Amino acid sequence: MPVIPSHSVRRIRCSNPLRRLPVWAFVGALAALLLQPAAGLAEGARGNDIPMETPPSGWVKAPTFEDQASVTMHRTVIDGQEIRYTATAGTLVLRNAEGAAQASVFYVAYTRDGVDDPATRPVTFSFNGGPGAAAVWVHMGAFGPKKVLADPEGMPMPPPGKLVANPHSILDISDLVFIDPVGTGFSRPAPGVDGKKFWGLEGDIESVGETIRLWVTRNERWGSPKFLAGESYGTIRAAGLAGFLQQRYSMYLNGVVLISPVLNYQNQEFDVGNDMAYLTHLPTYAATARHHGRHGQDVPGDLQTLLDGVESFALGDYALALLKGDTLVPEERRRIAERVASYTGLPADLVLENNLRIPLWRFQKNLLRGERKVVGRLDSRYTFVDMDVDREEPEFDPSMTAVDIGYVTLLNDYLRRDLRFESDLVYESLNREVWPWDYSSHGNRYVNMSETLRGAMTRNPNLQVLFLCGYYDFATPYFDSVYTISHMGLAPEQRRNVDIAFYEAGHMMYVRDVDHGKLKRDLVEHFEKALGGVR
Repeated sequence: MPVIPSHSVRRIRCSNPLRRLPVWAFVGALAALLLQPAAGLAEGARGNDIPMETPPSGWVKAPTFEDQASVTMHRTVIDGQEIRYTATAGTLVLRNAEGAAQASVFYVAYTRDGVDDPATRPVTFSFNGGPGAAAVWVHMGAFGPKKVLADPEGMPMPPPGKLVANPHSILDISDLVFIDPVGTGFSRPAPGVDGKKFWGLEGDIESVGETIRLWVTRNERWGSPKFLAGESYGTIRAAGLAGFLQQRYSMYLNGVVLISPVLNYQNQEFDVGNDMAYLTHLPTYAATARHHGRHGQDVPGDLQTLLDGVESFALGDYALALLKGDTLVPEERRRIAERVASYTGLPADLVLENNLRIPLWRFQKNLLRGERKVVGRLDSRYTFVDMDVDREEPEFDPSMTAVDIGYVTLLNDYLRRDLRFESDLVYESLNREVWPWDYSSHGNRYVNMSETLRGAMTRNPNLQVLFLCGYYDFATPYFDSVYTISHMGLAPEQRRNVDIAFYEAGHMMYVRDVDHGKLKRDLVEHFEKALGGVR
């Protein structure tokens, strides 16, 4: 049973009311200033980089809360085409209405050389999530001109790892700006400014939105087609920005790319009385059990056939059983438990003991319990041997460790040796100091940014949205996106502007080489569709 009609939202299978937020105001003279150039163009250091003659400008000991930029020239080859580009690693200072510095935001921008008319060249603003994550993985794994080398399935190389040219970079179709929100990367609040003003749903959207406006203004890119690409919590940010940018600055986007999306927290939380999370996670439980050879003999071996059946069961008999609660008769309860057990590879008695509701951590711990193994959360293909079998929750996430090895080390090296941005600051890849995140604007209710996205699409009927989902992702299960799209209340003409693509990988599907290639093809199609009426 298809969840979303094929005529409304395309599902690209594997081959294998945001209210107006308070904003940063700026002194008029400062708003008119152009981004100050670097002291000199620095020499490209490795690979296909084009050497320049001027030396690096020196160390940045701490944030100076003045705009900075290190500019270097490079070239690479993408799909057989030589791309010459300029890399700018720098900071933008956010100021209040009185002109006082509030924060310094670090970014890395890649702009293709030889483009005379900005209207012909898109620019994509990209970020990771967390909250508290810097733009490490979208930069060095997905979209940038360099990537961290891994084996074909995404398993890491021994530390410190190796940086190589990214054959699936999207620099051939769009300029790129990677943004580290305040508190991540080299981005910091100004002295005397409480970082908590940035560390919440609204403050985060506001500050990243102002960063985008500043970059667009100072680089004279108001005339360029504009895209957002957020990952994980970054999809909450991207959906919020789609509404904020157009309402505050009249900056209308052409496309929004949501990588491993989570827009409605109700579909994620295993809270008492909330059955949604059990429905949205079930297909990923089934895919994981199949991957590890633990599904029942009566379950189809083909992944797509399996998932089609599980999705229908999740929205049908399983949803009805959970809805009936304690009124479900014993015979029906047993039948549902056995069906869940067959799909998930768990014992039917365990399903019954958990009242037909298996939370994620229990699945992770019990699927391969006989081998003392735990499956990953970001990518359930990954496993590790847990020291304490009886521990309620996994000791750690093996898939998080896999995508941590090499990335931050190599980015620190790359920023300094290739891009010549020198700093003694710690590059905060995942900063837990931003927690607890402020969701007070959504007090006593689940955060749901799908309504903000719907509003943005209604006001901007040409806005294209692409959901990208991994089948083995427990952090943001793919069926959550399927369900969310079908419950956004989009008009038929709006539904045609939404596409969803699936990958046989996890949260960061691009670490798997075959899926990285597919991701690039899906993005090319998205850009062509979004720019159809522009070029």
